[in-house]
Amino acid sequence: GPILLAMVNSNCAISLILPAYNEVNTISTTLSEVTAYFRARAYRYEIVVAADGDDGTRERAREFAEQDGAVRVIGGPARGGKGRGIREGVKIASGAIVGFVDADNKVPISEFEKIEPWLYSGFDVVIGSRGLDSSQVERKQPWYRRVGSRGFAYFMHAVVGMPGIEDTQCGFKFFHRDVARDLFSRQRIDGYMFDVEVLALAQRLGYRIKEAPIRWHDDADSRLQLLSGNFRNAIDIFKIRSYCRRQQPASAATIAVESSD
Repeated sequence: GPILLAMVNSNCAISLILPAYNEVNTISTTLSEVTAYFRARAYRYEIVVAADGDDGTRERAREFAEQDGAVRVIGGPARGGKGRGIREGVKIASGAIVGFVDADNKVPISEFEKIEPWLYSGFDVVIGSRGLDSSQVERKQPWYRRVGSRGFAYFMHAVVGMPGIEDTQCGFKFFHRDVARDLFSRQRIDGYMFDVEVLALAQRLGYRIKEAPIRWHDDADSRLQLLSGNFRNAIDIFKIRSYCRRQQPASAATIAVESSD
C-alpha cells in the first residue's frame, strides 16, 4: 500500500513531534503508547520530543530515549513556545510523513488511523478536528473555555479567513515531509497561534487540507491565561494576516529539488 511506498522511499515512514512543556507526569506514558502503536504496525518511526521547561520532562524523555534509539529530545529550560518547538522538530525530521501530537495525550495516537488514508488520497495536510459531526469529544472543556474558544474562532475567521476549517487548534496534525518543511520554514509565531499560521500559510500556498474527525478529551489542564493569553493571541492573529498575504508559493522546481533530498 501507499505507506509501504513511503517506507521504500524514506528510511523512516513517520516522524512524530511531541511538544512537551512541563509534562513530566505524562511524557513517559505518551512515549510508551506512541512507540507501542508504531511497533505494532511495523512502521519505521522517529519521535522528536521538543521539551521546554525545568520540571524534569527532558530528563524523563532522555531516559526513555536510552531504551529506544528512535526517540530524540530537543529543547531547553527557557520556554521557547510550542510553535518554535515544532518548527525546530520539523527541521530535523526525516519521515515521509511528519506530524505533531500534544504530549498530554488528549488525542490517542490510534486516531492516526483516521488521518492516514487521507494523506495517501491527494491531501498535503490532514488535521484532526473536534468540530465535525462525527468528532467524539469525550470530556468537554469547562463552559467558559468553550465560550472563549467560540469567540476566538469567530474573531480568527473574521481576520484571517480560512473558510472550511472548523477546528484550527486541535494538536493532531500531519503533513507530507516536503510540505511540512515548506510551511515550517515560513512559519514565524512561537506561541499557541502557530496552528492558525501554518493552516493560513497552507491555504495561501494552495496545499490541499483535509479535516478529519477524531476522538478527544479535555485533561482539565490549560496553560493559556484567559485574558493576557488572548490579548497576545489577538496581536499574533493580525501579524499572521499581514505575513500570509506576502507569501508566494515556491516554484514546482524548487519543491521537486527539496523533496528529492
